Amino acid sequence: MTCHSSDSTEAIDNERRSETESRAVDSDQNRIAAAMRELRSTGWYWGSLTATEAKEILQNATEGTFLIRDSSQTNYLFTISAKTSVGPTNLRIEYRDGKFKLDSVVFIKPKLKQFESVVNLVQHYVFLSSASKTSESLLPNGTVQLLLIKPVYMSTPSLQHLCRLSINKSTKKIEELPLPNRLKQYLTEYTYCV
Repeated sequence: MTCHSSDSTEAIDNERRSETESRAVDSDQNRIAAAMRELRSTGWYWGSLTATEAKEILQNATEGTFLIRDSSQTNYLFTISAKTSVGPTNLRIEYRDGKFKLDSVVFIKPKLKQFESVVNLVQHYVFLSSASKTSESLLPNGTVQLLLIKPVYMSTPSLQHLCRLSINKSTKKIEELPLPNRLKQYLTEYTYCV
């Protein structure tokens, strides 16, 4: 039988806690790094664009046009800038416990869906927008409906990427396509439709 002093037990507990926190930080860093890689491959991630610059880009765009940029607020990583019926607006993306979700008022926050990646979050809301698009964007209680329909690309996407998007919209069964393995690999590197 081994007897531990309360000091050594506390030291062991602190060491375990430190290891757990270290793994959580590593996991968060890996998830954020993966999110950044995905975002960079979209073509509609604008990086350190300011809110004013985003407003200028979206000012004459159609409703539902959007882009993703770095958040100017230090406690958020990303912001969706989108054109609404009343003009350009910004909505922060929150990262917590390994998941991304839209920032919102306190009573709605628990109801918002969480996602593994920012691109997955955007794709979800693009699908919702296309399913619920109405001609009336100003809702009865005076709130504005946020539609995400069409991304603003930093530059013209490559033909390969546009083809990949088209294929991803048509099928999720990439492995069954009669294509060379190299093309299948390229298609599976970005599995989104946006």
